[in-house]
Amino acid sequence: MSEDAEEDDWFESDSGDDESDELDWDDWETDDSDGEESTEPSDKPEEASDADGGSLTAGFDDVSDAEFATDAGDESLEQDAEPATPEPTGSDDSAEPDDDSGGLGSSEFFGGEFGAPEMPSDEEMDDPFAEDDGDDTEESLEATGGTEFDEEFESEIPRIDIGVTGLDQMIQGGVPARSLMVVMGSAGTGKTTFGLQFANRGLEKGEKAVYITLEETRDAVIAAASEKGWGFEQYAADDDLAIVDFDPIEMANSLSSIRNDLPRLIDDFGAERLVLDSVSLLEMMYDDQAKRRTEVFDFTKSLKKAGVTTMLTSEGSEDNPYVSRHGIIEYLTDAVFVLQYVRSEFQETRLAVEIQKIRNANHSRETKPYEITDDGISVYQQANIF
Repeated sequence: MSEDAEEDDWFESDSGDDESDELDWDDWETDDSDGEESTEPSDKPEEASDADGGSLTAGFDDVSDAEFATDAGDESLEQDAEPATPEPTGSDDSAEPDDDSGGLGSSEFFGGEFGAPEMPSDEEMDDPFAEDDGDDTEESLEATGGTEFDEEFESEIPRIDIGVTGLDQMIQGGVPARSLMVVMGSAGTGKTTFGLQFANRGLEKGEKAVYITLEETRDAVIAAASEKGWGFEQYAADDDLAIVDFDPIEMANSLSSIRNDLPRLIDDFGAERLVLDSVSLLEMMYDDQAKRRTEVFDFTKSLKKAGVTTMLTSEGSEDNPYVSRHGIIEYLTDAVFVLQYVRSEFQETRLAVEIQKIRNANHSRETKPYEITDDGISVYQQANIF
């Protein structure tokens, strides 16, 4: 940020309203210099403690062991049941057993007046994952993106569309309003384009938007949008769009002040959508893992408090595309979109998108190919990757 801009408000210089009563940049540096840190250990999600993303598969082995335990223990139960078989003590005809075998299925073994419970068949015992042919078919089809997915998802939560062709069709009803979302991916997968397209969709609908960039300058953002045919320069001139370019170090040093004032500034501007590109650069400013987790958690908490629908971009892990670089942000957000390169056995490489999660919204779980065109990102919902 230039030296001349230090006298102006970081947000107001882009929104166009010079008469608002805002804090100066120097005041934020003073507020943050006392070194106070937010201490809310009780609010920190324990899921984010695993920085390398190992928590994504935690507990899977335990579930598998529990499922197979019923099958493995069948023989031992029958062996233990034999000593418990009551011996006939007389010729009293009134005491007729419900089960002549006197084994596991007898009423005497369970000691209840309702007799033996219905035991599973041999075929069911051989398949611990067996399910009855009931209403589970529709649920399983929805989970896998099957043909029954077109059924409308009933909810009273207001929803908005992302603005990405094909992807919106994979989200029934849209993303819940005021959600905190993150799009993760490696370099070149279109994360910045994704954020620009999300903001442009709101501007086209008459909504106001805030675009915060830690990677590019304000002019570079406008130029990138203009290449796609999106009039960010005009939107900014009409005070419908505020573009704020931060140096990551400056933002980290002033994060406490920015975090406190951001909800008010967003409310005063009337923004309905916000984009931060990228949260990974902010995370890199903290060497200590605990400090990084605390600062990022408090920042995302302030965004949720602002009540604005937010899209964050994040670098993916080099080892696992489904995990962010620092393994934190995906646990703090309501929705996660994964952009990745997929290579076939014939060494053909394509771009693919997958919706990892969306809270309070039904969505497809299929992996679909997409392209970055002159008009933005287009997802081919009806196509397969290869």
